[in-house]
Amino acid sequence: MVRFTDLPDYEQDHMVFLAKDCVTLEPAPWVDGPPLAERRVAIVTTAGLQRRGDRPFSKGAGDFRIIPGDYDAADLVMSHISVNFDRVGFQQDWNIVFPIDRLRELAADGVIGSVADYHYSFLGSTKPDELETSARHLAGILKEDAVDAVLLVPI
Repeated sequence: MVRFTDLPDYEQDHMVFLAKDCVTLEPAPWVDGPPLAERRVAIVTTAGLQRRGDRPFSKGAGDFRIIPGDYDAADLVMSHISVNFDRVGFQQDWNIVFPIDRLRELAADGVIGSVADYHYSFLGSTKPDELETSARHLAGILKEDAVDAVLLVPI
């Protein structure tokens, strides 16, 4: 394992918590909705996932990739660019970063109403304020798709 002091200055700066600028978010009001057993659920992950053959994420990417619900998760590619991220878990079980199998099981058991047709991936190493425009755009897409619950998988 590498020591913090052995990292280049830019990596040390990136890893120091106080060096990160984070936007302050106002508390969101609680929103009522249907019971969980009636909700349509989509996955939103920050694992930097894309379909094989799709364009990889670049450093600081503020956009997202669309993953169809019927896409074989074994064909997902992780282009998360952080050298600090351990990909072993993802390589052994994609449900760690994209729990589509667990979501399908919950739907089959009647715990949730249904699984959305599409799911979404952002690059987690992007600054939060650079994601806002895409996140607002995605919120509109989710609403149009009648998604009323999102399983957030932060990586």
